[in-house]
This record gives sequence, structure tokens and C-alpha cells, in this order.
Amino acid sequence: MIPLETLQQHQQVCDELHALTVEENRFLQQHHRAPDGPLLERKRVLLERLEETLATLRAAPRGDAAGGTGRQALDRTRERILQILQLDRENEQLLLRFSLTGNRVSATTPALPVGMLQKIYQRHA
Repeated sequence: MIPLETLQQHQQVCDELHALTVEENRFLQQHHRAPDGPLLERKRVLLERLEETLATLRAAPRGDAAGGTGRQALDRTRERILQILQLDRENEQLLLRFSLTGNRVSATTPALPVGMLQKIYQRHA
């Protein structure tokens, strides 16, 4: 059985990662560009902590599924991870969209007014 304390630590890291992913999503929607260094650094640190808690969970002895409290904690953690994955996918799509539209150069020149075109044709006719 996975120790409840280990599972709670993992759940806390997942909650913090979810909050950071929501913050990243808001940033992307407001600024239409990739996040700055501090946000990315916080994300890197949280992902390292996530790796640590996952290693601890993997090292924990396996047994019967945790009782009612443990089962609820597992279910909440799984739900949180699914939310993080969904938000992260949305963030990746936003990053891709903004990187493509940010570097796009307009292939068309601005249209001239019809009256101006007539004057040009009259001069060269």
C-alpha cells in the first residue's frame, strides 16, 4: 500500500503544477507570446519535484489498494493530472498558433483605392 503521506505530497505538487499551468494559460491568452523566464523556471522546478514524488511513489511497496481515504486521494490525483494534461495541450496549441502568426509576413500589399487605380491607368494610357 502506498503511504498516504507520500500520496498527499504528490497530490500537492500536482495541485501546484495545475495552478502554474492555469497561470501559463492566462499569460498566453493575454499576451499572445511565449511566457517569460521566471514562469518557465518555476515550471522546471515543479517538474523536478514531480519527478521526485513519482520516484518515491514507484519505490513504495505495492499492496492492496488504499482504503477509502487512500482511494479518494488517488482518484483526486488522477483527476488533477488529467486537468493538467488538458491545459498543457491547450497551452501547446496556443504557443504554436502564436509562433506561426507572430512570424508571418503579409504576402499581399495593401489594396489601392479604385480612384487611384483609375488615375494610374489614365496617365499610362
